Amino acid sequence: MKIIWLGHGSFRYEIGDLALLVDPWLTSNPMLDESQYDAATQGATHILLTHAHFDHVEDVLPLARKLGIPVVGQFDLMGYWADSEGIETIGFNKGGTVDLGGARVTMVNALHSTSFGGKDGPYVPGTECGFVIEGGGHRLYHSGDTDVMMDMEIIHELHAPDIGVLSAGGHFTMDMRRAAYAAKKFFKFKTLIPGHYRTFDILEQSADLLARELPEVDVIEPEVLTPITPG
Repeated sequence: MKIIWLGHGSFRYEIGDLALLVDPWLTSNPMLDESQYDAATQGATHILLTHAHFDHVEDVLPLARKLGIPVVGQFDLMGYWADSEGIETIGFNKGGTVDLGGARVTMVNALHSTSFGGKDGPYVPGTECGFVIEGGGHRLYHSGDTDVMMDMEIIHELHAPDIGVLSAGGHFTMDMRRAAYAAKKFFKFKTLIPGHYRTFDILEQSADLLARELPEVDVIEPEVLTPITPG
């Protein structure tokens, strides 16, 4: 398994022949230069969507059309997009698992919000979620945008993920202190990677606190487009 940060809350997970783009945000992402777009998306096989805020969904439909790959997400929105946008989708819901042919993806709960902007104000297409991705000898918990929640205890007991990719930037999600609390309270990660941070001044800029609080965990600060290969 290779974990590749695309900046902010966007990640690319390479598992065997699969390349999963989770919430790929390109065109207004200040951490990703336009010259890096092709490297970020080349060979992608699926797009996974956790929720509908602009910094997660803005490029999903254009990429699905350009790359000719399915979008994987909540049943309601996927069904609507399949009918209205003519793209391939895989719709499921929380507690469900889909087999992508080399990786199994389970949708799990998150604690956040989700909406699109519309001419009459925001509207809500489903609810926010996270994913547990199993493949390549690992179980990875991608929290999506969330705060600490008791559901994390269930996620650990059912899936025992060895890798955590946790939102940790604060203001919109958990900050580093809360992410450290969640990791210590609910999980037994071997590897922990923060996300949804460093993008804007209002967000956390360093994972030093996370590393200090979790001395027995391999806390890795990602760099854009630099692959991480967990042991």
